[in-house]
Amino acid sequence: MTAQLHDDLTGARVLITGGAGFIGAALRATLTRAGARPVLLDDLSAYGPTTLTLLGTGTGTGDPDLTVGDINDEQLVRRLVAGADYVVHAAAHSSVHGCTTDPDKAFRSNLAGTDTVLRAVAAAPQVRRFVLLSTAQVYGHGAPHTPLAERAGYFTEAQPLNPLNIYANSKLWAEGHTRHLLDLAERDYTILRPFSVYGPGQVPKQGAASWVVAQFTMYAALGQQLLLNNGGRQVRDFIHRDDVADALRLSLTAPAASRQTLNLGTGTQTSVREVADRVAGHFPGAEIVDAPRVAQDPLGACADTTLMRTVLEWQPATGVMGGIDSYVDWVRTTPNAIPDWMRAETSTSRIRAWSAPAPR
Repeated sequence: MTAQLHDDLTGARVLITGGAGFIGAALRATLTRAGARPVLLDDLSAYGPTTLTLLGTGTGTGDPDLTVGDINDEQLVRRLVAGADYVVHAAAHSSVHGCTTDPDKAFRSNLAGTDTVLRAVAAAPQVRRFVLLSTAQVYGHGAPHTPLAERAGYFTEAQPLNPLNIYANSKLWAEGHTRHLLDLAERDYTILRPFSVYGPGQVPKQGAASWVVAQFTMYAALGQQLLLNNGGRQVRDFIHRDDVADALRLSLTAPAASRQTLNLGTGTQTSVREVADRVAGHFPGAEIVDAPRVAQDPLGACADTTLMRTVLEWQPATGVMGGIDSYVDWVRTTPNAIPDWMRAETSTSRIRAWSAPAPR
């Protein structure tokens, strides 16, 4: 698409909370190419040093764009927001398993931290727009009062929401808090609900059953079984991280995105089994095995992208099968892409971790 005048971010200071993470790192690169000046805030707790280095952040030493700190540090957050033209809030305790086993951290990161950032934005009149990175998990299985077999294959922004886990519920709260605080403060904002994001740089988190493109590829590379929860019948809308970063860039300045809530997806359904089959095609001898369904795992659907395409005048560029192939290539050609903890796992230990996480 030809860039319009309102797309110009040259010299704009964009604060990205969670900027050292998987999506934050991709957004940083995209904004830099657009001439913006990304400013990253991250406590570097989501990944170990090896993965952070793969994402281009390392430990933060010598990175002039990165401030290592906590989004609950009100003084720090207010100082960084006061110097920003735009704010993208991507920081979160983002694993369903992690939020379930440590709800206190989920509260501090996803609720209290979001409140700290929002109050700083409300007090900063120079911020042109705040963008909240929510999640498609707020839809759960779909409309809560409709039998599962009858639920639509598309999730639309206006349908009833039915979060199935602590992570999704915290994001739903963040959406409402964004609207309430920033409407009162007369600040502009956009809320984005990305579907299943994947791509080079993605490294699974321990105990999590999601991020199947990354999981299947890495386990296949290690010669381990590919476990299909629920037989892989769940469907997902897989969107490449570079497309998500591009949509985030556009959402900062698109006039029609003001006070909108938008799905970010491709509008194409792909079953988890299809992903396993595609990955296995790259690894002769890879064994695909059915496994029990994770209780808090949505059965899934794909995004209704009508509003996204209209508001952003944009659509994703990467198809899922080609994107899976490129991810396999990245794993094969990237030393240390596979974390050490995956090498020590077994199918039994993985199923045990997924089955009944208990709060601590």
